[in-house]
Amino acid sequence: MAATKDEFFNPTKLSARDKAAATDHTARSIISAEATQREKKTEKLRQLRLEREAAEPTPAPVRAKGRKAPAEH
Repeated sequence: MAATKDEFFNPTKLSARDKAAATDHTARSIISAEATQREKKTEKLRQLRLEREAAEPTPAPVRAKGRKAPAEH
């Protein structure tokens, strides 16, 4: 079978509006997928942090030291 030009190239031209719509659709789907991944990662990290904090003993509150009077010269 001989390959023809029509098999590789679309003989009809897409309008600028159709190209823009296709680009917009692709970009929005990529952005949506990235946002979903980011939300999953954030939730996973939050869960790990909460588990770690629950396993650690709570530290005793540190008392603030009183201010010393300035030394006289």
